[in-house]
Formats: sequence, structure tokens, C-alpha cells
Amino acid sequence: MSTLDPLDLKLLLALVADPRAQIGELGEQVGAARNTVQAHLRRLLRSGALRDGGREVDLAAIGYDVVAFVTLEVTHRELDGVIAALRKQPAVLEVYEISGRGDVWCRIAARDVPSLHVALRSVLRIRGVIRSETSLALHEHIPYRVQPLLDGLL
Repeated sequence: MSTLDPLDLKLLLALVADPRAQIGELGEQVGAARNTVQAHLRRLLRSGALRDGGREVDLAAIGYDVVAFVTLEVTHRELDGVIAALRKQPAVLEVYEISGRGDVWCRIAARDVPSLHVALRSVLRIRGVIRSETSLALHEHIPYRVQPLLDGLL
């Protein structure tokens, strides 16, 4: 999907905040009629911007074509501050404290490589970050899923 209008963005934000919201509730939240909300959701689904039954946003479909996995080495006494600072970075999607090589792992999304460069420089400016190692995602073969784990519990 090339462009999202303000209503599309409001709907996506509302769905992220409450994936179980009904059409009527979404309409009230975004200030739009039920039919308008339904039309926008159909368009978002057809475009691929929403996946998995209309509750998960596809980053590439909304213009975030670059995904990077970043391993950070941090000063351990600064770890809490680093995580708090990462939480404030809009491009940072996930953060995990890890074992092995590095201390913190992040998933970052960007519109393009120059935007990724800006995001990475911003991360490297965080007090306590010593160095980073970045790997670019080339293609998503298996999106985030939990169904196989749940199937295994049956």
C-alpha cells in the first residue's frame, strides 16, 4: 500500500491498541461512520497492510521495507538506561536482553537504508551502548506465529 490516509493510520493505531475492537468501537474511536471504517479496513486488508485476519500490520506494505536485527554490546551498569532509551526510539520494534555474543538484541524497521542509518546512529548515541552489529533481513519466510506451539498443547 503506497499511501495511508489519516483515517487509515488512526484505524491501524486503534487495532494495535485493541486487536479485539469491533467495527462500531473502532468507528467511535476514530470519529468515523461504521461503513467508512469497514471500507477502510477492507482496503487495508486487500492491500496487505493488515494480515492474519486484519489485526497485524505488515511493515513492508505500509512502506517500511528495511528490517534490521541489531545486537548491542552495552556497559552492564547502564543496561536499564539503554533499554529505557531504546523504548523511546520509534524505529525499535522489539528489544531482548540476550546471552552469548552481545547483551541486547533489537529489531528495527526503516523506510529505506538512509532511514536505517539515522536510526542506528541514534541507537549508538545512547549512553552505555559500546558497539553494535547489524544484520539486514532480506526476506521474511515465516512471519511471527504461535499456532504450532498451541497445536502442540492439544
